[in-house]
Amino acid sequence: MPYGDLAKQAVQRFSSYEDLDEMDTTIEEREEYETHIDEGCTVFAGVDYEKILHRAEAEADIVVWDGGNNDFPFFKPDLSIVVADPHRAGDGLTYYPGEINLRMANVVVINKQDTAELENIELVRRNILEVNPDVRIIDSASPITVEHPEIIKGKRVLVVEDGPTLTHGGMKYGAGTIGAKKAGAQEIVNPRPYTVGTITETFEKYPDTGPLLPAMGYSPRQVSDLEETINSADCDAVVIGTPIDLSRVININKPATRVHYEIKEIGEMTLEMIVREFLEKVDA
Repeated sequence: MPYGDLAKQAVQRFSSYEDLDEMDTTIEEREEYETHIDEGCTVFAGVDYEKILHRAEAEADIVVWDGGNNDFPFFKPDLSIVVADPHRAGDGLTYYPGEINLRMANVVVINKQDTAELENIELVRRNILEVNPDVRIIDSASPITVEHPEIIKGKRVLVVEDGPTLTHGGMKYGAGTIGAKKAGAQEIVNPRPYTVGTITETFEKYPDTGPLLPAMGYSPRQVSDLEETINSADCDAVVIGTPIDLSRVININKPATRVHYEIKEIGEMTLEMIVREFLEKVDA
């Protein structure tokens, strides 16, 4: 979803990094769009969902509506796929609109099983079947890789994570933290002594945030404050856990490396099998 002049952002189309630059997208918007563009997909966004849908239908045979963690589809999907996070076991029955998505799902992917506790994975599974006993469940891992682990091993690192995940998402860590520990970081540096302006205000608003730096960038001022905070931090290197290429947005004066994560099914049933089955029914 966009942030800014919503009247001008009613319908947006992104197919390249140049499109992101031209439309002055925020860090938060880039976190939603960049990975899709990297995969060669065209992204439609905005606030007028009817117009967005019609625009997408004019270019595509299949429309994937990515609601993220913020909403449920504003049209009835033919196949509803929901991702459940065992690092937040129990939230599927206590958060709105997460529970709505869970109850409506045709398929639920229990992700991150390679880094979650078994008891939490099974709690998520029980909760899913409690409210949606006929749903199909896919078990999957979310393997994490570090681009340049050599700059992390034995070093004091500042970890920059996806902003909304740490703030109103309520998480204490993200992929960057897991990647830093996996690569043998000596210490994860607390950014609080080095924050300025709006980044200081973010920690005041969300005091329970862990010793990590949320990649806040809803405005040019926040982006500037984020850059100053990173560059002021007393650390050897920066670990970027946010899904975007942060170096395209700010200048970092220290060695930095990105952490990536993917999906890997670990059970007999795969998402590809279900999607192929779905498409065969549609074409029949």
